[in-house]
Amino acid sequence: MNNHAPLSVPTHHVKSRWLAHLNLELSLTDYGTQLTKTQRLGPLSVQKAFYPEGKDCAHIYLLHPPAGIVSGDELRISITNKAGAHSLITTPGGNRFYRAREDLNIGDTKQTQVTTINLEKHAKCENFPLETIVYNGADGFNQVDIHIQENSAYLGWDITCLGLPSSGQAFDKGAYTQLNRVFCKEKLIYHDRILISAENQLLNESAGLDNNSVFATFLAYAPEQLNDKEQRKTLVEDLREKISAVEAQSLLSITDIDGLLVIRYLGSQVAQCKQLFIILWQVLRPIILDKTGLQPRIWHT
Repeated sequence: MNNHAPLSVPTHHVKSRWLAHLNLELSLTDYGTQLTKTQRLGPLSVQKAFYPEGKDCAHIYLLHPPAGIVSGDELRISITNKAGAHSLITTPGGNRFYRAREDLNIGDTKQTQVTTINLEKHAKCENFPLETIVYNGADGFNQVDIHIQENSAYLGWDITCLGLPSSGQAFDKGAYTQLNRVFCKEKLIYHDRILISAENQLLNESAGLDNNSVFATFLAYAPEQLNDKEQRKTLVEDLREKISAVEAQSLLSITDIDGLLVIRYLGSQVAQCKQLFIILWQVLRPIILDKTGLQPRIWHT
């Protein structure tokens, strides 16, 4: 039975800023993976779990009706998969960090989103939000922390588009930080941080993004399924063959960091990045999760 309760925070909207929280808990029950606890504050929410693949994998759509983050906003999402639960998390649309406002009396123009995913033993999570669009002049900070056990599994990506290149609006003012961390049994095994700003010119430098407006990371970690080094080597070769087959060698790279597969995209098209990631996900999913790569219905709407 779902337990829907408000969070005990005194206020969620102060001086035109949202302090929004969403805490979800999924549990493996006799009826499959169920959304057993929902706590929310502010505009973050979910409707219900969907089961296009059957009862063991719950598809969850994160909803944020404002569809964007402005100065002073702080969004925190916490998802816990209890033992054996399997969730696929996605969004109905892209997230947006709008241009930072300069007329606020809140002391900070920062726009923050923090996502924390906790996986208990034998739990599985697929975290596939649609793209994050960073408007020119934004002051954004996006953090994703993954806590995994030695017998749980995680597949997840983040896709960032700087500016609105299709509308001729480059990202030449403001700042954006993307921080990704992975912990296994509470030991930090991966820490990746990038700060893009007008001052450091990392967007334009050849040692940075080399004038590419879209960068993305796809992480795959399953200590139990990917514990054999030779098996991982074969898997990486298979993934690279897929990349070569679609002539995307200049766009994607794959690195095996002691069992954590890190796939990076650097280019200029969000749709291209997503499609390439889906191709690789359809290779990884049967190996790590013993499931075919059935795309969520909402991706087709």
